[in-house]
Amino acid sequence: MGKRQEQLHLGAFIYYTGHHHAGWRHPESGVEGMFDVKFYQKLAQTAERGKFDMLFFADLLYATNVGQAVAGMLEPLTLLSALSAVTEKIGLTATVSTTYNTPFNVARKFSSLDHISGGRAGWNIVTSQLDLEAHNYGQPKHPEHGLRYKMAREFVDATTRLWDSWEDGALVLDRVSGQFADESKVRPVDYSGEWYSTKGPLNVPRSPQGYPVLIQAGSSGPGQDFAASIGEVIFTAQQSLEAAKVFYESVNSKLGDYGRERGSLKIMPGLSPILGATEEEAKQRYQELQGLIPAAHIVGFLSGFLGVDLSSYSLDDQLPDIPDPVEASNGMKSRVQLIMDMARKDKLSMRELGSRMLGARGHLQFVGTPEQLADLIELWFEDYGCDGFNIMAPVLPGGLDDFVHYVVPILQQRGLFREDYTGDTLRDHLGLERPSEGHFRKKRPVVQEQA
Repeated sequence: MGKRQEQLHLGAFIYYTGHHHAGWRHPESGVEGMFDVKFYQKLAQTAERGKFDMLFFADLLYATNVGQAVAGMLEPLTLLSALSAVTEKIGLTATVSTTYNTPFNVARKFSSLDHISGGRAGWNIVTSQLDLEAHNYGQPKHPEHGLRYKMAREFVDATTRLWDSWEDGALVLDRVSGQFADESKVRPVDYSGEWYSTKGPLNVPRSPQGYPVLIQAGSSGPGQDFAASIGEVIFTAQQSLEAAKVFYESVNSKLGDYGRERGSLKIMPGLSPILGATEEEAKQRYQELQGLIPAAHIVGFLSGFLGVDLSSYSLDDQLPDIPDPVEASNGMKSRVQLIMDMARKDKLSMRELGSRMLGARGHLQFVGTPEQLADLIELWFEDYGCDGFNIMAPVLPGGLDDFVHYVVPILQQRGLFREDYTGDTLRDHLGLERPSEGHFRKKRPVVQEQA
């Protein structure tokens, strides 16, 4: 197919003080600053120095096992508003659940962030995972997987209608005549769905990007359909180039069903790099991190994710025969499938399987030199396994520093990545159009999800 003409995209995925389960225990981690805005300001400025498209913050609506595992996190939209004041170009994106929010609140918060940042906001649309989250919001049980996606479609529909309730140019601000806004360009929404309703209009005018960039992180069948219908970026976990290419083609093949063109959705797998000046040095760093994972955490992780108590089995044995955990799961079905595929394909012991998953939470983990990492990134990008990567440093801040200092210059020298920003908004960085009013209803009709 020849060398791709476009350049790749990079996100800096910030999760606690690193994506490695035990990375917070490493002497180079910044865990003491985990609830200090200055820690995140430095990370944001590092990523912007590296010309990343965006920062991305996950969100969890619970805290558990706080005695032994890192837990708790700052509310991401509040944090991103603070980071917008110390950055100028980098996109500012965060997870906000559709399951435990209302469309008006989400529309207002993201539109506010887009105004505050000058058009750099992005919303990672998720449906949450656990009953623990339901309990924190006064609900007895988390909704079923398929139902959550149907509810999420309606949630996004209501939210985009609220963003559309103000047209471009609605603000008049005429001191002489006393006209603040053109009332003909500000309309109620009067939305009434099966699960959500809102009158509107929104009390924030249309923001610089029209809509914040819409991101989706599900890789299951319903997740792919959801992303193809409304997503502009999709975060995914892929363990091999072959699997990534299958996923890339699968998602892109669905775009036509929603009146969309290829290129209107950017696919960015997670990549967690452990770097060294030599392969041996990188492997030593990897082993050092793996040695920090307690055996009990491996058992707890696998038992929780697979829904089976594995405490009576030896960690040095392979997974026992268990009922289909993917079918039984009401959480991240695609991640459970990835665990099972990894276990069966590579014939891993439970210790090996759990350690691998806890090293990068199911995302691709790389151990090697900066040149070798650049080779992998180039191969995946040029072979249409992705449109870029979400970089998941195992330990922060050093892992991000190393990537920006050692890897980004190699990618720039190869012409794969920008040397400077050419636009001001996140849509500019990603090469995405600014949506007009009614964008989704005009171009992306809802296709009913398979039962």
